[in-house]
Amino acid sequence: MSELDVTNFIDSQPSLETSWRSIILLGRNVASYKFSLAQTLLEYSKKDSFISLEELALPFAKNICNHLKENEKQITSTSSKFLEYCKKYNAGSVSESDLQVQSTKLGFVNVIDAFHNVSGGEVVRFFEDTRDRNKGIILTDNYYKLYENEQKDNLKLEVNSRWRLWETAISLNINPSLLEINADQSSQRLFVINENKKRVDVTSSRDALNGYQKGKCFYCHKPIQILQGFENSCDVDHFFPHLLKDKPGTRNLDQVWNLVLSCRDCNRGPAGKFGKIPDLKYLNHLFKRNNYFIESHHPLRETILNQTGNSLESRKQFLQRVFDTATSYIPTAKKWTPSETFEEIL
Repeated sequence: MSELDVTNFIDSQPSLETSWRSIILLGRNVASYKFSLAQTLLEYSKKDSFISLEELALPFAKNICNHLKENEKQITSTSSKFLEYCKKYNAGSVSESDLQVQSTKLGFVNVIDAFHNVSGGEVVRFFEDTRDRNKGIILTDNYYKLYENEQKDNLKLEVNSRWRLWETAISLNINPSLLEINADQSSQRLFVINENKKRVDVTSSRDALNGYQKGKCFYCHKPIQILQGFENSCDVDHFFPHLLKDKPGTRNLDQVWNLVLSCRDCNRGPAGKFGKIPDLKYLNHLFKRNNYFIESHHPLRETILNQTGNSLESRKQFLQRVFDTATSYIPTAKKWTPSETFEEIL
């Protein structure tokens, strides 16, 4: 039996993308306002670094209005005056100018203060709070560097995906221990079965997975693109090959714990993985990636716990068993590794 090493996540010098992703992907949220502010900032296209609350208010509120059309649960508390105005706007009983006024007044009470706080600490700042001086915020150089980064389009999709997962999780009347977010391989969408036994599509598998790989291929660490149709567009890959899914001793291979994003070369290029089993070091990467979902209180947390184990040791044993079982069905002297690797990310 091969031994699975257990190491913790360490990022002593996080990149700007990692810092941004920690804001979006980590921590507990009581409302969707952080997601809306992040989405609004990524959509901001003006060069002026100062943004007044009045200018920020309407796109911020409209992003929330758009999500309210799909899911009325945007806060864990029972009521919100701001959200009521957003709902009235969707119903046509509040004008755009009124929505802007109320968003300026009510929408930013806590989110600007809390935006950069992650797990009790603070990441690098993407804007400075200047509400006390001029009722607005000032974008920092970090923001502009992030905005010009090749990962920008990925970051937009990641925000919306995290938002969709979060709002779905808080709106379901299902015991967390029974919550299961499923993956549809044909549509490559994540979905849940609600309390009425109906399927509810949540988000794209690619959008949900990408942030936890820092926008790079799981195997060779080359930058990837979520959107399809580009040279570096990614594939959703089964870490343990899909062909094993009906074999005794393997289960839930279509689920998120076994899905990673891969560049096309690694997945199906001339020296690609195809139906091979990856080298043991990549099993460690998978172990850490799954724990990252769990430790960040991601809505996929309960699903991965239910499918792989409630403790670090049980999850380690689970992966080891699947690895050993997969190896018995696909015995090879040497496990697969990519032909070329770039800077390691996990």
